[in-house]
Amino acid sequence: MKMEISRSLLEQILALAAAEPEREICGLLFGDAHRITAFRPAANVSDAPHRSFEIDPSTLFDALRAERRGGPRVLGHYHSHPSGEAMPSACDAAMAEPRRLWLIVSGREARLWLAANEGPVQGRFRPIALEACDP
Repeated sequence: MKMEISRSLLEQILALAAAEPEREICGLLFGDAHRITAFRPAANVSDAPHRSFEIDPSTLFDALRAERRGGPRVLGHYHSHPSGEAMPSACDAAMAEPRRLWLIVSGREARLWLAANEGPVQGRFRPIALEACDP
């Protein structure tokens, strides 16, 4: 499986992470079966944002309500690992909802994962090829 994202969108997400190097940033990903077409930043409401994330529930619920009314499809979310790798952590695995995309960024690296009931990474994730392309 492969997913495309425009270089511009990916650069914007990387810039958001770089702007807050001491905390995990997060947000939602939108698109279709083959392409991430948009993202929406969300507040990280975690009690420990320097080492974990929790997407602001109101942002998530608003996006899901909009999707049900014919709005953009919520594919999953993105978040940063300021002091780690762009790999799912054990904490990520505990929160993983199957069939959702997880774009994890660390520094200038971005990797895409599909949450599943079983997977080779943390027992819950499968790597997805992410192709940055021109719009």
